Amino acid sequence: MKTGLYLFDTKEREVLEIAASNGQTVRIYCCGPTVYRDAHVGNLRTFLLSDLIVRTLNYSNIKTLLIQNITDVGHMGEDFEGNEIGEDKILSQASSEAKDPFDIARLYEARFHEDLSLLNVIPANNYPRASETIELMISLIKKLISKGHAYLGSDRTVYFDVRTFESYGAISGNRLDSLKPGHRYEYVDDGAKRFHADWALWKAAGNRTQMVWDSPWGIGFPGWHIECSAMSLELLDGAVDLHLGGIDLRFPHHENERAQSNAAVDREVVTNWVHGEHLLFEGRKMSKSANNVVLLKDLVARDLDPLSLRLALLENRYRSQMDLTWDSLKAANSTLNKWREKFADTSGEVDSQILEDKSKEIATNFNQDLDSPRAVQKLRKLEKDESINPATKRAIAEKVDQLFGLDLTRKAAQKRQPKEELLQMLNSRAIARQNKEFKASDEMRDQLLANGISVRDTPLGQEWDWL
Repeated sequence: MKTGLYLFDTKEREVLEIAASNGQTVRIYCCGPTVYRDAHVGNLRTFLLSDLIVRTLNYSNIKTLLIQNITDVGHMGEDFEGNEIGEDKILSQASSEAKDPFDIARLYEARFHEDLSLLNVIPANNYPRASETIELMISLIKKLISKGHAYLGSDRTVYFDVRTFESYGAISGNRLDSLKPGHRYEYVDDGAKRFHADWALWKAAGNRTQMVWDSPWGIGFPGWHIECSAMSLELLDGAVDLHLGGIDLRFPHHENERAQSNAAVDREVVTNWVHGEHLLFEGRKMSKSANNVVLLKDLVARDLDPLSLRLALLENRYRSQMDLTWDSLKAANSTLNKWREKFADTSGEVDSQILEDKSKEIATNFNQDLDSPRAVQKLRKLEKDESINPATKRAIAEKVDQLFGLDLTRKAAQKRQPKEELLQMLNSRAIARQNKEFKASDEMRDQLLANGISVRDTPLGQEWDWL
């Protein structure tokens, strides 16, 4: 069943129409969070991608089934060849916070869901936890061993034999003959693997005592990649119409997942692979070392509506790298309030033809590879179009908000007002500016800035906001 939704397929490297292979429901798998820390705005951009796709399909009355995993065990650092290095991320965080690792996982999992709720992300149909699907993973590993695609190494770890899967690299373009040991990290071969690019499906516990389980190969824990294969095959009946994730997962995670899944059932499991691009913040990659990791709670602390992040992200296409800034978030927040004030007016009679035409135009943008920037521009034009009466504008906003998810008809937030003396200074500065008393105007601007108020001059007059 065709859907009318076209998306860029990473593997095929072209825009393709999404279809429901069972003729009824589009089955979607989206890689979820590793719950050892709060999701930052870059992570949230990927989770918004799955929401936009679900909204677009549902808007066209097409059913969806979305599975999003919760990685609460087995995710360590990884080198270029897929070798897992370092300590499990949840165990490391549990140690630093002096808490039980499962308490850490549940804490950050709950915060993840809170953030999604604040962003109006429609919940997935199922959020399976890696720690609760160990038997599924063990069963899949047994199958891969029996089919000759996996083996037990001398270190009691089970590895996937990548050389048994001929089309490895189809998603990322990374071919086995070019994956040289030590490409990014120092490579140490202890002889446990048959080939340096093989990866762990089940790791022997060794000295690890927490988050370990019994298995046919001894006490241990799953590798990171195997959970997504096991969950998607089981929970989506062996066929994934659409697999989503951030571009950083393209290799090696999705490449390894494809190999595992296809090798297990001897066919292509995923029809379409779709990835969201990287998000920078004020020109740099977000990292602790750069001290520029931005969380959703940081927006709230600055009196910004969390949905201002959603709007800012919608103004850029999902598969284009984006540079987010505080200024763009403030502008998005201002735009949201302006729209909500405009769409609050219900005067006049709704013109059903205009409602249908304008809504269809915006829906078409979403169906054309999620062209949300063009759809946002149509909202801007709608707000300013004096030929359309207020009641019709509100009806259009209400209908297409099923796609945008911006609460367009919610009551506009009231900006926190400054103290009386600062309000007077704002008024005095505006008058000084009108009288071309620029020195006095600049001095007052600096005083306001020192008090946390940013002022800018526009063709329509002075505007201010909290820093």
